[in-house]
Amino acid sequence: MKWLEMSTENCPVQRSLNLIGEKWSLLLLRDAFNGVRRFDDFRRHVGLSEAVLSDRLRKLVAAGILRTVPYQEQGSRTRHEYRLTAKGRDLWPVMVALRQWGEAYVGDPEGPVLEIRHRDCGAPVRVVVECPDEHTELSPREVTVTPGPAARLQPKS
Repeated sequence: MKWLEMSTENCPVQRSLNLIGEKWSLLLLRDAFNGVRRFDDFRRHVGLSEAVLSDRLRKLVAAGILRTVPYQEQGSRTRHEYRLTAKGRDLWPVMVALRQWGEAYVGDPEGPVLEIRHRDCGAPVRVVVECPDEHTELSPREVTVTPGPAARLQPKS
């Protein structure tokens, strides 16, 4: 079975994009990874309307990527912060890879907006695809892709 013969209805890339592929959702995740927790802080930093922000946050919570945690400032009503779940934290390599690509191809000529470094040694962090046995970085030309157990033929039209 070749790629063009395969159905994409259960493609994990497509399913992932259905959850997080919209621009505002990715920007909210970027901010969540950088410590933003509160609705007003997201709104101010990302520049979204309240309605769009509420919708995106609600979808990320429903998908199990963010969770809400109640808090109350003195003299105010109880509100909720948004925190990354384990499922959300597992998106970190994706966000680092997007940042890494952006720095390489559309970054500011003055340099990175943020630097991500290993806490222990100070080396810059980067995302790579590697062979787990050889611990070597791989390019797309060095891998084979074959249909997996969930592959299905595309319906005939």
